[in-house]
Amino acid sequence: MNRFIVCIIALLASLSLQAQNYVECEDTCSHIHGIDLSHYQGNVFWETIGTSKMAYVYLKASEGGSRIDSKYKQNIDLAHRYGLKVGSYHFYRPNIPQQTQLENFKTQCRPGDQDLIPMVDVETRSGLSVEAFQDSLFLFLHLMEKAYKQKPLIYTGANFYDHNLLGKLKDYKVMIAQYTKRTPVLKDNLEYIMWQYTGKGHLNGINGYVDKSRFMGKHKLREIRFRHR
Repeated sequence: MNRFIVCIIALLASLSLQAQNYVECEDTCSHIHGIDLSHYQGNVFWETIGTSKMAYVYLKASEGGSRIDSKYKQNIDLAHRYGLKVGSYHFYRPNIPQQTQLENFKTQCRPGDQDLIPMVDVETRSGLSVEAFQDSLFLFLHLMEKAYKQKPLIYTGANFYDHNLLGKLKDYKVMIAQYTKRTPVLKDNLEYIMWQYTGKGHLNGINGYVDKSRFMGKHKLREIRFRHR
């Protein structure tokens, strides 16, 4: 065999072994861990993820008024098949009519398929003022609560929260994203229940990076359980 090809094979094997042996947060603590996924992760080997330390997964269902995630239906079916607790999320676009966005999300997120409460991904003001953005968001959250009979989980970044939502989410369960080793501390000391601590996690069964999160302190998975009525 060509020596160059042999070297390449050896290098790939070494990289694969390093990835498998990569020490992740869930390997060193006792918190409840999970992931979120969208079509960006491509085809996922759910049978492998089902045997991992991940207890839950949030799947992107929709974005704005018309975008839907092309992998959502496949992912939610397979995630359930391999034993994960599943929730769905919508990427919110503040400058698109709220009812239009809700209808888009509802076409994907069917209550009977949900183990966890819906999540709203809040990352942009879309050029609106802080006040206009807040008015837009809370109208959408009200519509979401009315449609699903429970308040959604809010996902946002620590810096975005401090600048745009300070003091406004005390009535909601919140997941905060901050990709540092330091636990996030918000300016109003909001007690969030979940922390997305990396956007570059590794997990067997997923090619490339994956977002990972965990529950804070004594908070448990049952706090975000979808209540079927």
